[in-house]
Amino acid sequence: MNKKIIALILAIFFIAIFLFFPSKFSDDNKIVKTENNEEDNLSYSSSFIENVRYESQDSKGNKYIIKASLGEIDYQNPNEIFLTDVVGIINLVDKNNIMIKSDFGKYNIGNNDTIFSKNVKIENSKDKIYGDYLDFSIVRSLMLLSKNVTYSNLSSMIKADAVEIDLETKKTKIFMYEDKKKIKIKNFE
Repeated sequence: MNKKIIALILAIFFIAIFLFFPSKFSDDNKIVKTENNEEDNLSYSSSFIENVRYESQDSKGNKYIIKASLGEIDYQNPNEIFLTDVVGIINLVDKNNIMIKSDFGKYNIGNNDTIFSKNVKIENSKDKIYGDYLDFSIVRSLMLLSKNVTYSNLSSMIKADAVEIDLETKKTKIFMYEDKKKIKIKNFE
């Protein structure tokens, strides 16, 4: 009977030690992983590029310039660069130039497609369009601005869910995603 009590006391003692001091009995692999993470962070930080600038031109002579104060290469997909403080300039042949600004962006080196996000502003000589998310494709010659969109010019201001601009034809579609919601228009004249 004394052996059972002693065994029970020892079992409780070891359980208490494991509960109150788990780090003493943890797996050594966790320490190795922490060291590797520190090394990964050092090599990862080297993927930042300051004062990023890319230029491209299509077969029609339209030029596209993308600039950012900071770029970060995505190791999973090296064709994509995450951008901070982004400026896009579209120089269209025989048409008004377009300036795009945003807080963040993602640029695809392979096809020049660019996502602009947060505080997006599109300007040309007459119009200003604001929103939160812009998907721009050079290949499709198309811009789709969505989320909190405000379109303004000298005569009116329009609030909608999205604005789609075809750069080739200059056609602009302003729309809501839900049929029940209406576009809000305010005329200044």
